[in-house]
Amino acid sequence: MDKVSDVSMDKDDTEFELERLVFGDDAGFHERLRTFGDGAALPKAQTTCLNRQRSPEDTAEDDLEGVDDSGLFFLDPEPAAVDVPDLLYTHTSHGDVSDHEVEAAWFDSDDERLVVSLASNPRLRKLRVTEAEDVINGKEYTKRLRRQFERLYPVPNWVKPSAEGGEIHRNRKGRSRVSATSEEDTANDTCVEADQLLTQPLATLLQNASSLIQPRSTAPSSRKNLRPEVIDVHRLKDVGKTQPSAITSLSFHSIHPLLLTSGPSALLSLYHISPHPANPNPLLTNLHLRSTPLSTSHFLRPNGDRIFFSGRRRYFHIWDLNTGKVEKVSKILGHREEQKSMERFKLSPCGRWMALVGSPRKGGGYINIIDTKTCQWTAEVRVEGNGGLADFDWWGDGEGLVAVGKGGEAVEYSLQERRVLARWIDEGAASTTAVAIGGQGSGPKDLGEDRWLAVGSSSGIVNIYDRRKWINADNIPPRPKPARIFHQLTTPTSYLAFSPDGQMLCFVSRWKRDALRLAHLPSCTVYKNWPTSNTPLGRITAVAWNANSEMLAVGNEQGKVRLWEVRG
Repeated sequence: MDKVSDVSMDKDDTEFELERLVFGDDAGFHERLRTFGDGAALPKAQTTCLNRQRSPEDTAEDDLEGVDDSGLFFLDPEPAAVDVPDLLYTHTSHGDVSDHEVEAAWFDSDDERLVVSLASNPRLRKLRVTEAEDVINGKEYTKRLRRQFERLYPVPNWVKPSAEGGEIHRNRKGRSRVSATSEEDTANDTCVEADQLLTQPLATLLQNASSLIQPRSTAPSSRKNLRPEVIDVHRLKDVGKTQPSAITSLSFHSIHPLLLTSGPSALLSLYHISPHPANPNPLLTNLHLRSTPLSTSHFLRPNGDRIFFSGRRRYFHIWDLNTGKVEKVSKILGHREEQKSMERFKLSPCGRWMALVGSPRKGGGYINIIDTKTCQWTAEVRVEGNGGLADFDWWGDGEGLVAVGKGGEAVEYSLQERRVLARWIDEGAASTTAVAIGGQGSGPKDLGEDRWLAVGSSSGIVNIYDRRKWINADNIPPRPKPARIFHQLTTPTSYLAFSPDGQMLCFVSRWKRDALRLAHLPSCTVYKNWPTSNTPLGRITAVAWNANSEMLAVGNEQGKVRLWEVRG
């Protein structure tokens, strides 16, 4: 087999010319260096080579054989100014898009023709705006699904722009955190002592919260009558983080969406109730009172401009939210021996009076009533019987109260007349523990116009009385019959709370986990579907309704505040 010859063939003129056109030669390189930067016009061959369609005459004239190497290369000029929005794709067939919204990258034309029924599917009923709403189109259905997802999974802090939260810092592990979004950084913590009792006024705390500055109606909002036996309750985001101690007192503001919490940790916390994303129920401020475990704290109604709080001490404090000043009241003139501790008190609905449970004495108990403006003693209510005073509650108009002894004897006291109007015995009186009044506006006028009165005992039994049958104080029988007796609790009744609209009664026992029940009024039936065995309540230590009866706050021994929305 013949071997292939390794001798290279000589280059002809065509190959030399092709190399010169592609790679250039020494003469063309030096010529290009001399003419570089002169600003000479581009050769004709360069301008005509960009045309896609050329005639035979032009092809003959533009023969590249006679073109120098410098004519085959050129430098691009600076780019011309182009308006960036002109290069962006704009989609206008699906409606205008707001400035803060990002337009969807894809649209489904079938969404507008799709029809979805919310009422027929139990899993979609939470997407309804009103209970009567049923059918919506696909486009609205998509929006509500996205909104529901954002409620359950808020936007993370690291996604938000730095202008909203603060500077973003990186720790050693590379993870980012926003320094101005946490509750501890945004809240204004205050620690007060006897010689330094001053905090920020409420106007300063709320200056960046426009939703709080607008006053709301103090009267309960008009809502439909609730159904008996079945109730629609939804859990909202918990209020704040876990407190270092149990929550012993909860109080809603009568005008603004504020919640006040306190406990033995001597910490008084004020929260803005806003359970929706992105920052649900933020902490507004903390007030720490050294060496004073707090037992009771309440907003002063009807305006809520002052907060009264106390512990097991011979004094209590008043926090003026308008000025930020904290005042200490250390004694009641002439009644020092009868008031050795001010840990238990209740404020009247009218805001004029403060009732303090006095020190127990043999054969009965005392209630001292003082003026909230002057803090001067006004009246005294005594309850006869063994064991002393069990509990008391104000009439709806704030001009009287009902007090119950541990032996079951109830006293109706009028502040206008400064005397006891009636005395009666609770049925089955066996170590009474709690009492509450509700349903203001439909009861006897000389008894505060309250219709309902509930009494709890150590056996867990709760008696509820309809005061409309009594007509007036003179017609109260010595042993009235309750309208209904609730046997759902098996441990001592700790708290009773009527909703402001008078349609619900919440009764609780702190001696057993999840021991809470809701009763419907006026049918006096206990709701069967809530709470369930999976409702995370714990050992309850405090309950409170908001002003329009739509939210129920529950505090427990673990220091957590659960929030529930009652929708009907």
